[in-house]
Amino acid sequence: MAKIVRLEPIAQESSIETNGNLLSVLLNKDLDVLKECGGRGMCATCHIFVKEGMDALTPINRREQRTLEVITSCKPNSRLACQSRVIGNGVVVELPPGMYINSLQDIEALIGRRADQDLLHPITGEVLVEQSKLITRSMLKQLENTASFRVGEFYTHSKDV
Repeated sequence: MAKIVRLEPIAQESSIETNGNLLSVLLNKDLDVLKECGGRGMCATCHIFVKEGMDALTPINRREQRTLEVITSCKPNSRLACQSRVIGNGVVVELPPGMYINSLQDIEALIGRRADQDLLHPITGEVLVEQSKLITRSMLKQLENTASFRVGEFYTHSKDV
């Protein structure tokens, strides 16, 4: 039996089969979700907030809990869309604001412009460049020295739970 999931702040509803994961809803709506780990619950690039209906989702498993612990923007209602399976009605999901970036080249292409939205680290969710801040070459150098963007390398060294 199909369940209805509402996505905020875009005010769209989508139906999903019972036991389907929320990641499929996001992808069905053509939302730009990175899903770097391929839906294994290890990367946090499909991080969402559940505004309503947490009890209509499967419980958080150990892998998801460990991944959520590294996200700086994590809240009590945080979930990973790839690990959240819908088992009831009334789920309302809020998408985190900002844009996740995969590499420094994503920022390099924006040098000389102001960030339209917060630019976020793909693993931790940490804000790397705040909305409306001017992106400069010196800022890029600073990020190069302080933040690891070897996302693929991170996953190859991670162990499954």
